[in-house]
Amino acid sequence: MYDIIVKGGRILDGTENPWFYGDIGIKNGKILKIGKLRSDTAEKVIDARGCIVSPGFIDMHSHSDFAPLINPYMESKVRQGVTTEVIGNCGFSAAPLNDFLREQILETSPMLREANVKLEWASMAEYIETVQQNGVSLNLAPLVGHGTLRAFVMGYEKRRPTSDELEEMKHLLAESLEQGAFGMSTGLIYPPSCYAETEEIIELCRIVAEYGGIYASHIRG
Repeated sequence: MYDIIVKGGRILDGTENPWFYGDIGIKNGKILKIGKLRSDTAEKVIDARGCIVSPGFIDMHSHSDFAPLINPYMESKVRQGVTTEVIGNCGFSAAPLNDFLREQILETSPMLREANVKLEWASMAEYIETVQQNGVSLNLAPLVGHGTLRAFVMGYEKRRPTSDELEEMKHLLAESLEQGAFGMSTGLIYPPSCYAETEEIIELCRIVAEYGGIYASHIRG
């Protein structure tokens, strides 16, 4: 007996094969069988006739960093079939945070005040814990924003970082990657990312590479 059987849908399995009619048997949160389950039973049967059944979609470029803290159900994505979002794009991420960044975020995102969202975390680990405690219907893959790192260390100053400032950015990036971030993003047309020279980005990407992370580049123009 299965926990759930999804019956009679048109299955697109993501392998580039043509769609086919079939049933899906689920037990303990895992798909155990795909095929014709005519004689099998389940606690819940979902009639998928006339519907497409497919793996969840991955939204590779999202800005839902604070959305799960406002509405953890995130229906606007779930109803499109999205089950994973990559957040922290365009050089901006929800972590790491300091008092300067908290003030900046609340000034530019008044809906956070309206929703009574408290930006009480500092590290990526604390941000992830906050989201998990609040609950979220999607899988989230956070990136670290280069602009967030730069603003954390040196505000919005239009200059090269000192060697100590660059080392602090590298340390914050490495710490965030160790705590669950998937990589780093830039927003090279937005302050303060746009003030960075190529060599600064390379140095930070070396840290990303050490952890097997990805670099999502929002280019300069």
